[in-house]
Amino acid sequence: MGSHLESVHASRVQRFSGIDLYPVTTEDLSAGRSDLEILEAVIAGGVRIVQLRDKKSSMRRLYEKALQFRALTQAHEVLLIINDHVDIAIAIDADGVHLGQDDLPLPVARQMIPDKIIGRSTHSLAEAQEAVREGADYINIGPIYPTGTKDGLHTFLGPEAIAEIAPQIDLPFTVMGGIKLTNVEELLDAGARRIAVVTAVTQADDITDAVKTWRRKIGTAP
Repeated sequence: MGSHLESVHASRVQRFSGIDLYPVTTEDLSAGRSDLEILEAVIAGGVRIVQLRDKKSSMRRLYEKALQFRALTQAHEVLLIINDHVDIAIAIDADGVHLGQDDLPLPVARQMIPDKIIGRSTHSLAEAQEAVREGADYINIGPIYPTGTKDGLHTFLGPEAIAEIAPQIDLPFTVMGGIKLTNVEELLDAGARRIAVVTAVTQADDITDAVKTWRRKIGTAP
């Protein structure tokens, strides 16, 4: 059993290494569209991963939504990451979870989900190094620019955080926070290759077209 779980985990990590655009759902910021509509549109655009982020639904509603996400992502070979909720990830056999600094401790989550990807939000070099020590599969560096998708944030790292943090860790990383097509170039120049976004996709007039544009842009990075 152990070797099987390790094999599943390794396969998921390998698939993660090949992602480019990393859409994160937030229904309140989706111009009146449902998370499921967002999912269908980003899949049509060719994404290889999506994160279900829903901090307002009841656990029952989130579970039901996650089941729908799992069916669609499996059908299209798209990685499904659940924000925060390890129990939901287990219940629907998601590919992984993304944990914030105040969520379940990473080593505890790893004991519960040895076969799944675990990502960790980090806001400094120290937090990134801690995530590496605790066994994260990837980290998110952010918020890079001012963003309205999280309340109470007053500190933004800037693109220079990539040069500070990335060389010090031996993990794939995503970047997030206020990223638009107008500023992504400097992140790509700094070495970012996995770009996580919310409103840049969820509020686009044509989400599928926006996803294709983003993926082409990331793909032009040397």
